[in-house]
Amino acid sequence: MNGKTLQKAAADCAEELPGAGLEHPFGPDWEVFKVRGKVFMLMTEVPGRPVVILKSDPAEAQALREQNANITPGYHMNKKHWITVEGGDAIDKELVRELVTESYLLVVGRLPKAQQPVDPHTYGRGA
Repeated sequence: MNGKTLQKAAADCAEELPGAGLEHPFGPDWEVFKVRGKVFMLMTEVPGRPVVILKSDPAEAQALREQNANITPGYHMNKKHWITVEGGDAIDKELVRELVTESYLLVVGRLPKAQQPVDPHTYGRGA
């Protein structure tokens, strides 16, 4: 999957998530997806190529980086809690959807219960 396709797949997934919205707080070069005012995904071409930056569990982020050359520490973000995904052969729509949804759920899980648009423990996990 190339970088543009990656960003489209990530944006399509993010737009389906309850309470998610797109903003441009850092100018037109950055697409920032938030849920209840908290960032869960950023997209930009500032590093010279299209990338998607996502929140990730630190242990999972480490494993992802070790297993996939197209996943690196978060660009301009906390390297422990954020990953940068760029296009490549090992990146497919299913993985992108998984990573975007996981990032969203990590952020939702830290919101006060009354503000959570979904239950982060059951959303997307099937009944």
